[in-house]
Amino acid sequence: MRGAGDNTRPYLSARGAAQLRGRLSVHDLAIIRQVAELRLMSARQIQALHFPASEHDNERAATRARQRVLARLCRERLLIGLERRIGGVRAGSAGLVLALGPVGQRVIGLDGTRRRAYEPGWRFVDHTLAIAQLVVDVNVAARAGLLDVLDAQAEPRCWRTVAGIGGRLVLRPDAFLALGVGEYELRWFIEIDRSSESLPVIVRKCRLYTDYYQSGQEQAAHDGVFPRVCWIVPDEVRAERVRAAIARDRSLPDRLFIVTTSPQAVTILRGVTQ
Repeated sequence: MRGAGDNTRPYLSARGAAQLRGRLSVHDLAIIRQVAELRLMSARQIQALHFPASEHDNERAATRARQRVLARLCRERLLIGLERRIGGVRAGSAGLVLALGPVGQRVIGLDGTRRRAYEPGWRFVDHTLAIAQLVVDVNVAARAGLLDVLDAQAEPRCWRTVAGIGGRLVLRPDAFLALGVGEYELRWFIEIDRSSESLPVIVRKCRLYTDYYQSGQEQAAHDGVFPRVCWIVPDEVRAERVRAAIARDRSLPDRLFIVTTSPQAVTILRGVTQ
């Protein structure tokens, strides 16, 4: 900790940021940009995407490579680690949760105000890592040849503006995915439910999707196609409750919404019905 009255901190000039960016590998920049896009990622998630065992001698070698790279990126404040670890202290480095660091923000030229370093609450961390895990799962499926990831947008890029009677509202999906499966492109708005929202809140969000669907804005921009909305919940008990709540509201289009569990999400997103 700094002593009282010490208000200095390391400074990186624009020239220094450009020089640092020039020293980073394509691999380094890909990791930094993905953490920036998803806001938070665990070290385990980063390893699954950027250090697959297939590109190393074995899983242990992949873990060592991940540890070396992430330690260097954190030393240079390109990434920062949260105090809280997934799975507690015993989880080791794999449980580390990483966010974009102040130097990382400057190096990748991210627009907007400088992000403040703070420790987010557990609910935010849990929800954000669940979104990141879906992105990981979809990309692992793509690596296995099950689908192609044509587009993947996290918040706020996936948000849409809805014109309503009371003015313009913002529809805030957790993610947007466009997947290539065979000869088809499947487009999805993603909602991650961690059983923390009430069912009336979920139904109100579905009504906002319905308003956006009926506006025709998305269809006009994408050859008449509107993404289906996939609610991804932790377990089948929660899934049945969400399905029932949506079904009770007769104003909601029958086929616009689908509810599935986290283990079945990639299967459903590939268009495989259960």
